[in-house]
Formats: sequence, C-alpha cells, structure tokens
Amino acid sequence: MIVRAFHATATAEGADAYREHFTRSVLPDLQRIDGYQGAYLLRRDHDRHVELQVLTLWDSLEAISRFAGANLEHAVVEPAAQAALASYDPTVTHHTVVVDTVGANARIRQ
Repeated sequence: MIVRAFHATATAEGADAYREHFTRSVLPDLQRIDGYQGAYLLRRDHDRHVELQVLTLWDSLEAISRFAGANLEHAVVEPAAQAALASYDPTVTHHTVVVDTVGANARIRQ
C-alpha cells in the first residue's frame, strides 16, 4: 500500500470549507478509481491558522496515476479547494506502508 500525502493551511472558515469540498467532491471521485483504498483528512488548529493534511491510500503508483496523471508528485488541487486554502504545497509525497495495524488488512509488510 502507498500513502499519498498533501499539506495545506487555511483559516478556520477555510478549513471547514475545504472539509466540505473534500467530502462532497473529492471523495466521490476517488472512490470511483480502481486501486483507491481510503483517505484521512487531518486537521491541526493553531492560533491564527489551521494545518490540513490529506493522506490517501492506494494499491500502487499506477493507481495513483489514474488520479494524478503522469506527474505523480504534482498536487491535484481543484479551484474550489484553492479558494478555501490560504496556502498549499504544490507537490505531494508518497510513502510505502511497511507496518499496518489498522483494519482487516493489518500486517507487517516484508
């Protein structure tokens, strides 16, 4: 399994708007992609801003390319998401899961 990680910041209101966009627009699209396994939207509130981290779970880099296109490191940020965010990283990172203790597929990967 591969985790695709995206980072952004927003105001509190922007973070709420991004959550709404993510759940209504992004997740339904992701769920139609073969190889997509799930997602986390993480929120960390600070004094004046909110950090957002999106972690999507995938079977393979090939599955990710069905979402992101040929440039896998390019962040896919729709105009509605851009409007909600104060800033965002234009690139993402990918991480291979080597230990998974969550869910039905929990195991240590060799």
